[in-house]
Amino acid sequence: MSHPAPGDPAAPDRSRRPSGPPSGLRPAASKVPEITLGFWVAKLLTTGMGETTWDWSAIALGPVPAICLSGLGFVLALGLQLRERAYRPWVYWFAVLMVSVFGTTCADAVHVVLGVPYAVSTVAFLLAVLAAFGVWYRVEGTLSIHTIDTRRRELSYWTAVIMTFALGTALGDLTATTLGIGYAASIVIFGVLFALPFAAARWTSASAVGTFWVAYVMTRPFGASVADWVGVPAVRGGVGIGTGWVSLVVLLAIVGVVLGFEIRVRRPAGSTSPAA
Repeated sequence: MSHPAPGDPAAPDRSRRPSGPPSGLRPAASKVPEITLGFWVAKLLTTGMGETTWDWSAIALGPVPAICLSGLGFVLALGLQLRERAYRPWVYWFAVLMVSVFGTTCADAVHVVLGVPYAVSTVAFLLAVLAAFGVWYRVEGTLSIHTIDTRRRELSYWTAVIMTFALGTALGDLTATTLGIGYAASIVIFGVLFALPFAAARWTSASAVGTFWVAYVMTRPFGASVADWVGVPAVRGGVGIGTGWVSLVVLLAIVGVVLGFEIRVRRPAGSTSPAA
């Protein structure tokens, strides 16, 4: 989002209209990045890798070992993130990546291991997301990511993020497989749903915080649908490159993007012009 919600410490002049989700500034004490185009690129990449990594590991290792390994990686990554006192790109995005893998694992395991239909798990995860946001808002009075500067707020943030990944995974699989829409058509559907919050924030008075979270949730099924379409065999409606290869290529892309973030935050103050 381009601006914090009204009442946030970093809130700008109220007379200015939000310009949309891709821009914004991060307060120095915040533990999340500034919401720029680079943020959305990195987020979409992590969603794609989370999907294909689970698909590959579940076949190569078996569902149970894959679940255990993803859970271990998730605990390690989140532990590193919680230890930091401010935003560090590689730590934050490592946590997001492992949340993506683990969230995908949880959603798919509920279906593959427990046999719960995607229609049921989608509704269940939607309720979980609403509950996470409800508790967060009741305790903090805001859902803005511009104020993630206390441990309690950070825990609320990551709880909501985990639930959004699980919801997005179940929703994407629901449209592609259960409803028979396929991966290619799902890309179009979720691409449009991902773009709508940006348009709403730019041309309407819709809440910047609300449009941010809608776009955030939609990154999951959108990125995962793209990764699935590229990776799965043609008999399943995909290109057939292979989930393992897709995971590797996307990982390299994530490393490149995050390296750019690291260079930017380590650049001496005054060497670049301030963000708009």
